[in-house]
Amino acid sequence: MTLTIAGLQHAGVPGDVDANLAIIEQAARDALERGASMLVTPEMFVTGYNITGSLDELAALDLPARVADIARSVGIAIVAGLPLPRESGGIYNALVVVDSHGIELTRYRKTHLFADLDRSLFSAGNDLPEPIDIDGVRLSFLICYDVEFPETVRAAALAGVDAVIVPTAQMEPFAHIAEQLIPVRAWENQVHVVYVNRCGAEGDLRYVGRSSIVAPSGERLALLGEAESGLMVATIDPDATARARIANPYLADRRPELY
Repeated sequence: MTLTIAGLQHAGVPGDVDANLAIIEQAARDALERGASMLVTPEMFVTGYNITGSLDELAALDLPARVADIARSVGIAIVAGLPLPRESGGIYNALVVVDSHGIELTRYRKTHLFADLDRSLFSAGNDLPEPIDIDGVRLSFLICYDVEFPETVRAAALAGVDAVIVPTAQMEPFAHIAEQLIPVRAWENQVHVVYVNRCGAEGDLRYVGRSSIVAPSGERLALLGEAESGLMVATIDPDATARARIANPYLADRRPELY
């Protein structure tokens, strides 16, 4: 089995949930027409990322249910970046995964908060996600800054995943993360990495785009430019993951007792 994934690179509309959900719905329909079984949005795409004031109010809405409605009506799985309220107060920077029937499969709350912007808005999650299987393809999930820690992707690789899906809101001056680090993460762990970024600007942030889907060999299977708005599409093949782990046996040759 394989899984064809579409990643949406888009500026979104800060603070406008209805507009962003409409963008997701149209992207879902376009992705399905291009043969994709899953659509991935950027980090916090449903509400906007660099917004203040209204975030608490927006997080209180049942945003996962609205994403599920789109997935069900279009017939495609969706990974959506959005805020989730914390029971004891505060907000998580999170993602939800729903299948093509609108059934929620998992939630993940960003565990590594980036600088004052993240820390001023969000609480950190305390657990990396358990892998899930969709169409026989094993997936794990991270959000933006999480992927910059080698331990997070290595943990997913050791759990046997075929792909790590990473909604992000990567901004200037960090284009080198998208250009250089993401292919390295794929290569050193023999996993596909689906890195889905914003483009355009939001408040005082200018996003670097450059979304990509990278094979376990480090080869980019799909790529968007800095300012390009639209979809990238590529197929995740577990056989490619298995071949990569034979050709490049980092995982098998590790000596964790030394580390």
